[in-house]
Amino acid sequence: MQNLRTSTRRLATLAALASAAVLGAATATVAPASAAPTWAPADQATLTPGVQAYTEGGQCTANFVFTDSAGGVYLGYAAHCAGTGEATQTDGCESGSLPLGTKVDFAEGGSLVSSGTRLGGGTLAYSSWLAMQDNGETDADTCAYNDFALVKVDAADVSKVNPTIPFWGGPVGIDTDGVGAGETVHSYGNSSLRGGVELLSPKQGISLGTSGNGWTHPVYTITPGVPGDSGSAFINGEGQALGTLSTLALAPLAGSNGVGDLASELAYAQQHSGIAGLELALGTEPFSPLL
Repeated sequence: MQNLRTSTRRLATLAALASAAVLGAATATVAPASAAPTWAPADQATLTPGVQAYTEGGQCTANFVFTDSAGGVYLGYAAHCAGTGEATQTDGCESGSLPLGTKVDFAEGGSLVSSGTRLGGGTLAYSSWLAMQDNGETDADTCAYNDFALVKVDAADVSKVNPTIPFWGGPVGIDTDGVGAGETVHSYGNSSLRGGVELLSPKQGISLGTSGNGWTHPVYTITPGVPGDSGSAFINGEGQALGTLSTLALAPLAGSNGVGDLASELAYAQQHSGIAGLELALGTEPFSPLL
């Protein structure tokens, strides 16, 4: 499958592609409620899944919230959001990345002409690409589809965080067995290509199945994910965390998106990140499939 990473680091090239387009898993655990920080109320929080994340000018979308045993709070996005190579470089075992510790800004209202209003910040704390390269990873499917990173939220901004996915609610857990062809999926993207307009941020669609030995799920959504939606959360029809948007396919399934399997990506991070007690945080609001 011919894929392109979907961050906006090279907007001039990727915006053209976006306008031309219509547009297995390892065991992972969920943080018990007692271990979670005190979250901001969902209707007041500004740092949530779906917030825009800027890394040295490149814009992506945050997916889920994660915690560690020391009380740290993280927002996830795609590892390629901190990538330094071309948009066509999709092998995380060979592609360049900014180092851990790189600053990331969270914002709203970003567009092609402005990075919007800064809401908070953090630092790159984990990258699957860097981890795989450090480990000498050789499994082809892992290298191709493990596209996951964590931004540790600055301590001063943790009080702004809520793990609920806008519009949909949840997540209510982790999908550990993938989705079959035809199953419903939901997402929330926040690409700066939309100029800050959030009407098209909520997405609903269908899975085309599971491939890559469980590492990826090709999906079609209305509307498709475009550059800048990279890293955004996908949940299944029951509100369980399914994965993270990674690629825009040009062939053979033009306009489809590749979604990395969160259970696999999180299990890899739990093993190789050095972050003790890394867990997914559940939404404080119930999953509500409105569409």
